[in-house]
Amino acid sequence: MPRPLVPCLDGINVQREKRVTDRGIRSLVHLQNSASTARVLNLLSTWHRHKDKPEFTAQPFFQNSRLNRAMILKHRLRQDELDLFDSPRLTATKIVFPLDPKDLKFGGRFAFIGQKNFDYLLEDVIGKNPKNEALDLPLLKLLDELPSLDPFLIREELKRNGYQPAGCYLELSEADLKRIFAFVQSEIEPLVRMSLGGQTGLAGQTARLVEKILSNTLDLEMQPLRQVLRLNEAEFAEGIFCWNGFLYYKWVYGGIAEKMPQIVHTVVHTNPMGRMDANTRATLERVRTVLVDRIMSTSNAIKTSLDNYDSAYLELTKNANPLAFRDFLLKSPALFVEIGERLGVLQHLTSFCLFRFPPNRRASIGVEELLDIFNDFEANLYTVESQPQTTGTAAA
Repeated sequence: MPRPLVPCLDGINVQREKRVTDRGIRSLVHLQNSASTARVLNLLSTWHRHKDKPEFTAQPFFQNSRLNRAMILKHRLRQDELDLFDSPRLTATKIVFPLDPKDLKFGGRFAFIGQKNFDYLLEDVIGKNPKNEALDLPLLKLLDELPSLDPFLIREELKRNGYQPAGCYLELSEADLKRIFAFVQSEIEPLVRMSLGGQTGLAGQTARLVEKILSNTLDLEMQPLRQVLRLNEAEFAEGIFCWNGFLYYKWVYGGIAEKMPQIVHTVVHTNPMGRMDANTRATLERVRTVLVDRIMSTSNAIKTSLDNYDSAYLELTKNANPLAFRDFLLKSPALFVEIGERLGVLQHLTSFCLFRFPPNRRASIGVEELLDIFNDFEANLYTVESQPQTTGTAAA
């Protein structure tokens, strides 16, 4: 018989003992109180905030009510978890089911999407229902295939596959949507200018193309671009989706790069409360140094991927060389996953640091918890950096 779902006490790390640790309680409560991020799809938080709204019930994310108030996380697999899967993998998507959604002190149960006997384990928690198999299981597999749980990327992937949950599940502020649109419009304008030459209507044409790219609308107006790039329908559809993702990644990375000095300052200068002996102090300094190196290495790898995109796009728009951009789009599915995983880890680290270590306020934290946090960040960064990198360099 497959083993049942085991207790999950901290929402991030696998813990098999039944005793709820102080750290475990803090971790689950932190998750409950935070919104969705690139690493966490927090449907429990959505349930708490929006369960009384008509659209929450009318257009659910999952058909099953227990899934609809779960927490879904991108998780770095520990050594003792690798045998849960039939094929090797470094990360997995974990579903956490709180035992009591109103009081996380009771902990929860979890399963990894795609682990051995996953369907059986899931049924053990949510029951058996035809809608689970027809709608919820395919949706879970879609989430597992995404490199990041960023709300924007989930929304676009779900839309592409015919899922349309209510907006409250994947909250993007109107201000953020306007900023994303404005950023993409500035990126796409050189392509429209090249196409129109000296013709009028540049702003309107640009806005229309941006809408099509962001919504993955591949209608007749997009066919000339497909023909210029010499892509078949399937290649073009996949390429446009990944192009959409790269534009969003570039926008997100710009915001993270602005916060990077602050995050590095936090890692270097956050001191725990109480006294430390010489060995503990030396250990903390070593961990700080390694973590800062990993942060910068990951950031540089993301920038390299984005620079390769920029080079390929410049070949198209400035040098009228569509083949370079075509080659980039053909490689983009692998690049999309690669940069998404790196950016997801960096996004999570950034948002957690700002949440746990607010600027201009001394953090109330002990040395053991600080080392745990820094070690976990370093391990997550090491996981994405240890994977072979696809350069994606376009041919000139």
